[in-house]
Amino acid sequence: MNNSQQRGTDRSRGADRPQARGTDRSLARRAELIVIGRKLFADTSYDALSMDDIARHARVAKGLIYYYFKSKRGYYLAIIEDSVADLVERAGSDTELPPTERVHRTIDGYLRYAEHHQAAYRTIVSGGVGFDAEVHAIRDGVREAMIGTIADGAYRRRDVPPLVRMALLGWLCSVEGVTLDWIGAAEALARDTVRDLLVRTLRETLTVIEEFEPSCPAPPRP
Repeated sequence: MNNSQQRGTDRSRGADRPQARGTDRSLARRAELIVIGRKLFADTSYDALSMDDIARHARVAKGLIYYYFKSKRGYYLAIIEDSVADLVERAGSDTELPPTERVHRTIDGYLRYAEHHQAAYRTIVSGGVGFDAEVHAIRDGVREAMIGTIADGAYRRRDVPPLVRMALLGWLCSVEGVTLDWIGAAEALARDTVRDLLVRTLRETLTVIEEFEPSCPAPPRP
């Protein structure tokens, strides 16, 4: 996790979320509940599941969830943070690959995550129910991590000039819009097609960046 994402995660730790509790056994139990919650919320919205529903699906007493997470919201945010960590880890893997292949893998992993965790992805990108400052902070952390990953793949550096960061953020916001439309479509395009579209638009973005910021040349075309 990079510094920007860490700051976003730190800001998101509100009063209704406890610190992880005690022993290895309790930490393992908490992790099990998060895994169960990720499955429950993968395709179900926050409002559609009550604490009774969650406890029944998890086959635990409702009080156990309150013990570890204090509230439904605390449980939900813990699940979102765990999902974000998975998304960023997928995007940042394969660092030894050539830049072009790494970008392909990064975007494919991003789309694969959205495809298989649609409700969680929508929550991360939209910022939660209404204006949720904590989920917005998590989302901003994801964006910064993704920008850093793409910059590192394109330029072998994460510290880029403001104009470059702005252009990559603009591209990433378009990625979010395309991805939301893709997972919501009645007849979805193949993931490979969407990936290739996003890779092509990124290539064009990097070319434009070079025109404005010669210190950041676009990688050679394959």
